[in-house]
Amino acid sequence: MKYVDEFRNPDTVQALAQRIAATLTRPWTLMEVCGGQTHAIVKHGLDRLLPPSLELIHGPGCPVCVTPQGVIDQALELAARPGVIFCSFGDMLRVPGTQTDLLAVKARGGDVRMVYSPLDALTLARQHPDKQVVFFAVGFETTAPTSAMAVRQAEAAGLDNFSLLVSHVRVPPALAVLLSAPDNRVQGFLAAGHVCAVMGYWEYEPIVAAHRVPIAVTGFEPVDVLRGVLDCVEQLEQGRHEVSNRYARAVSRDGNRPAQQLLGQVFEPVDMAWRGLGVIAGGGLALRGGYRRFDAAERFALGVVPTDEAGECMSGEVLTGRIKPWQCPAFGGDCTPEHPLGATMVSSEGACAAYYRYRRNDAKFSPKVW
Repeated sequence: MKYVDEFRNPDTVQALAQRIAATLTRPWTLMEVCGGQTHAIVKHGLDRLLPPSLELIHGPGCPVCVTPQGVIDQALELAARPGVIFCSFGDMLRVPGTQTDLLAVKARGGDVRMVYSPLDALTLARQHPDKQVVFFAVGFETTAPTSAMAVRQAEAAGLDNFSLLVSHVRVPPALAVLLSAPDNRVQGFLAAGHVCAVMGYWEYEPIVAAHRVPIAVTGFEPVDVLRGVLDCVEQLEQGRHEVSNRYARAVSRDGNRPAQQLLGQVFEPVDMAWRGLGVIAGGGLALRGGYRRFDAAERFALGVVPTDEAGECMSGEVLTGRIKPWQCPAFGGDCTPEHPLGATMVSSEGACAAYYRYRRNDAKFSPKVW
């Protein structure tokens, strides 16, 4: 507890906020990449400790949130098939597809199960040789190594009834797309510490060089986040642009090389659609070579499903930092955690869920909504 308190110390938080304010000489806009950082900012009111000239906007930092609706519809189709045990992390169960969600499919008789790891799904495949067990492999590079390990173990055990519906995405290409957008306002990034713990931060160095923006690797506690903000502001004020590591207790430049090697053996980078960002070159992972026989989309001949969002849901604009959650007309009215219109309200890391949980009664919200 003492270790955690060190990074939540209110005196340290206040001191960092004061240093940031004293460093600022002009407006800047920073984007945090991870939904865990978004929740820390909103829950602890870190943005409110900073001068109005420093804007923190929320990026596509939630793998559940950026999974396109078309992939969710593929999951729903699979989960409804007889003879299939469909396994997923819990935060995907209530993400709406075009017509329904996985919990509703389960209520209608689909064998949908919440698991904590793809290795749990692998165990189910061993226990139910007469069933096809599919794991919904969603996540950034943080969780992709466990999916790769599950495939390797399935191959070693000769399990032909196990497969992945893959929606693993890669963070660096998404940052490059955001910076290349004509309406880009991002002048610096807070990179996700857990992704960098696996992948290191060497992949961000070409982005910094090409776009001349600072990137600070940070953790998820208030002190972590503000140290990253201070680092970015200092670089911007001094005209510098580099990758800085403000999460050294968990992250190194090289990252976890064995995990990266495993990823490279089982997966390969592919173009992939992100909700709100469209198709990103190299933005996702797909099973490579002989491991493609564990690809559920190929095994079950799933067709390509359109990825358009429901018209009333503005999660795409939220995920790209164009609006704050409360600026969506449906926020808190037609869209709540109990009746979500989009993934950003469902996921535990979604920006809409963060604002609903911590700020839904804020007086600055539109009277139309509240």
